[in-house]
Amino acid sequence: MNYLLYLTDFEKELLYEEKSINTINKYLKDIRDFLSYINNKPITKDITIEYKKHLCNQYKPSTVNTKIVAINRFLKYINHNECNIKMLKIQKQVYLNENKELSIQEYKRLLQVSDNTRIGMIIKTIGSTGIRISELEYITVESVINSKVEISMKGKNRVIFISKTLRKQLLKYIHRNNIKEGSIFITKSGKPLNRSNIWKEMKKLCEKANVSKDKVFPHNLRHLFARMFYEEEKDIVRLADVL
Repeated sequence: MNYLLYLTDFEKELLYEEKSINTINKYLKDIRDFLSYINNKPITKDITIEYKKHLCNQYKPSTVNTKIVAINRFLKYINHNECNIKMLKIQKQVYLNENKELSIQEYKRLLQVSDNTRIGMIIKTIGSTGIRISELEYITVESVINSKVEISMKGKNRVIFISKTLRKQLLKYIHRNNIKEGSIFITKSGKPLNRSNIWKEMKKLCEKANVSKDKVFPHNLRHLFARMFYEEEKDIVRLADVL
């Protein structure tokens, strides 16, 4: 059975649910990888369990779980709930391992080696606002001009304020790249940047900046923002609101 035929309609359903473009792209990639693995065999519980073991040999548990979420969502869509697989149990860490934390000095070195580039401005924007990578598309020409980013995702609304320093730098970036309106972090074709492309661009900076690759990923920039904010404000309730 060619399950790939269901993907177009499945994508439409995700769009109807107002999932972000990055989330949809990740779902589709994870599902295509699964379908490629089963190679036109009928989907059974045995084969989904087998694929879960395959994932466990390739990825860390948290990554495996994100892929399982996408696969189970697709199985539900094609009425194969009986083939759903359980997510891995992960012991949550209250604090980030110190060896994995990005220091402010390392953050500054990343900015130095990526100065005036798109990935440099993305790193600076996440580090200065605590914004999620999935929310980058809300950094628009209009929001930069107004110093305020209004985000609406999954029925929740929040506002992120852009500092004067970051606003000035983003305006220069907009002018330099001749961006007239809409999202400013986009591909040459005008689409929002893919999450995996951002990760790859960040990793390329590590050797030049003398920073461990294990420390350089978008969510770690959000952790850094949270630590710096709390050190400055000492207000955990306000920090929760900002994040």
